[in-house]
Amino acid sequence: MRTIVFATNNRHKLQELRRIAGDSWNILSLEDIGCDDDIPETADTLEGNAIIKARWVKDKYGYDCFADDTGLMVDALGGAPGVYSARYAGPGHDSAANMALLLKNLEGETNRSARFRTVIALAQGSDIRLFEGVVEGEITTVPAGCGGFGYDPVFKPLESSVTFAEMDADAKNAVSHRGRATAALMKYLLNQ
Repeated sequence: MRTIVFATNNRHKLQELRRIAGDSWNILSLEDIGCDDDIPETADTLEGNAIIKARWVKDKYGYDCFADDTGLMVDALGGAPGVYSARYAGPGHDSAANMALLLKNLEGETNRSARFRTVIALAQGSDIRLFEGVVEGEITTVPAGCGGFGYDPVFKPLESSVTFAEMDADAKNAVSHRGRATAALMKYLLNQ
């Protein structure tokens, strides 16, 4: 089994990626490699932030690494929160506050169409490769479900009648932005 680092300490993301990857790769977290660096996310694009994180681990720790950045783009809000999705309500990465602010900003809005977009940057040697996953959907008027994380309780993909938070992990991974980006990444890695 080959080893690669996923530049995250988000246990939800790590569990999701390990589940998607199955037994084909040993996926380590930042904690697993002893990295407690506060890796900057200073780019103004998802691609830029993913590249910064993957390069950071490759350059400082020597591991082949992949990193993701995800944004929720809401049409009625001009694409916001976008690259600032995790910090929408402030720097604390507070999911409940982010959802509350999103729902407040959409009060009275009939156009609730949105999409989740994930970009994964893979740093191997001196190469960087990008993989993308997108899922179209809509923002519900109230949160529903207790699974998932982030905006999952208020995002309903077009492929479903329920929110991400109401789906089991396998159902979510089959249609999610991260599932699609990871599938593209795994297809590439398995064909090396």
